[in-house]
Amino acid sequence: MDRLKTELRVQAWLRRCAGLGLMATVARKGDADAGALFLKVNRFKDGCEVFSGITAPDGSPAWLRAMGAAPVAEKDADAYLARQSTYDPDAWVLEIEDPRAIFVLDEPIQSL
Repeated sequence: MDRLKTELRVQAWLRRCAGLGLMATVARKGDADAGALFLKVNRFKDGCEVFSGITAPDGSPAWLRAMGAAPVAEKDADAYLARQSTYDPDAWVLEIEDPRAIFVLDEPIQSL
């Protein structure tokens, strides 16, 4: 299955968030063609969720709850993403501010 370049996926997420009235920023720019993609969704008082783009067993795109099912403090999410960037210097991080909890992913979500 052909996959979209990571940079195009990030641009699509930025446009989607803008359309929802959500602030989204590229916190870390990785390899334009094939870098891993992490989404940090900050729901402020409700904590942060971190999602990692993965390939499901059937080959379709999916997301992994990288820090487990429960939201975490922003400092913990940031520490996790900093560690990931040392393991994978090609990774991208997109931060989405979602105080109204309206952001949803369009692909299946899996937990650890």
